[in-house]
Amino acid sequence: MIEKVPDRTLGAAAAAIVAAGIGCAALGLFTTLAEVSTGVKGWLNWYNPAGPLSGKTSMAVIVWLVAWALLHWTWKDKPVRFTRAFGFGFFLIILGWLFTFPPVFLAFHRS
Repeated sequence: MIEKVPDRTLGAAAAAIVAAGIGCAALGLFTTLAEVSTGVKGWLNWYNPAGPLSGKTSMAVIVWLVAWALLHWTWKDKPVRFTRAFGFGFFLIILGWLFTFPPVFLAFHRS
């Protein structure tokens, strides 16, 4: 007798991957904004010994957690196109990674 295996939705896994991408993109965005704007740089300085890095990373973690909670709540019981979610999450991770490199974020720096 053949046993029927229930369908898996993979929505929770897709939510985690896309949320990771959103968090990485947020880190890249905050890094670039801190270089472009002295006001943002000062606002992100939450702990003087670490400077604005403390705010950049903390804000990225907050964005990641909020994105993960919202996406998980939305997708947990739904079938999603996992390969599309994985590709989008990977794209956002690469984008965030690029925007943390000085040659990239300094291109936006006003002299």
